[in-house]
Amino acid sequence: MTGASMTDQASRVKLAVPFRVPFYAPFYAALATGAFRRHGLDVSMDVVGSGQAVVDALRSGAADAGWGGPARVMHEIDADSGCSLRTFCSVVRRDPFLLLGRAPRPGFRLQDLVDFRLGSTSEAPTPWLCLQDDLQRLGVDPDKVVRIAGNTMQQNSDALVSGEIDVAQVFEPYAALLEAHHGCAVWATAADRGDTAYTAFIATAERIAQRRQDFVRLCRGMSDTLAWIQTSGPGALAEAVAPTYADLDPAILRRVIDRYFGLGIWATSIRMSEESFERLAQALLSASSVHAMPEYGACVDATLAEDALKAP
Repeated sequence: MTGASMTDQASRVKLAVPFRVPFYAPFYAALATGAFRRHGLDVSMDVVGSGQAVVDALRSGAADAGWGGPARVMHEIDADSGCSLRTFCSVVRRDPFLLLGRAPRPGFRLQDLVDFRLGSTSEAPTPWLCLQDDLQRLGVDPDKVVRIAGNTMQQNSDALVSGEIDVAQVFEPYAALLEAHHGCAVWATAADRGDTAYTAFIATAERIAQRRQDFVRLCRGMSDTLAWIQTSGPGALAEAVAPTYADLDPAILRRVIDRYFGLGIWATSIRMSEESFERLAQALLSASSVHAMPEYGACVDATLAEDALKAP
């Protein structure tokens, strides 16, 4: 079958996506390897620049679905119990953020953050919400950390190099670039916390009802891609997504993909476990970012992944 005839017959799905960053590599790999198309979908991705912009696109109908943090769905439902946003299909199962210092510090513990100036990321609230929860679980009052908030990851990277802060909270490729160009070192990886529902698809309940079979196919494409990543390894993934991240030196991209693969960032199953959901929900609750413990059944449409994993 020719590419043109496949496009004519495929169902078109428009996705709103927040950023084009390396920990989203599986989504772009699904596109690059034809996983969505093999399940009868013609998927387009519109980078809208923020998680809130994704939500706005879903509510306006400008996009069929998007991806982002389950934390955003938790916040939206906490603010409005009638909110119809739902998350489904686990893709990033662990926190991709890292803490870096200017030089190696082998004995570093999270408890030691009270002795340093931390630049936390401003691009999203979830990294700090999770980190403060980690500290509380260790018996540390997060308010005792000298935290410089409001800076972007690039600003924190610059501040780390200049000595204005001691620790930068960043995701890749900022970490790899700081290591390669400035001799900085990773002090801690948030992935060590274990599974914490971090990125999945998001759609409204109304659009799920309208396009259920297409969303099941979307899940199947991601399930195939996650299995391919595990069997093919980081080298094949880096090669597949290289055009997406053409602005990165190939060696840096490979370093990034190798690290995330080794940390188990990407899900091995599209099922979002209740345990990983609750780990994230408890972080939001401990920070008083939500008023009540988010409920799995209210935020997650688990049936889409379950249907996708059944034989077609």
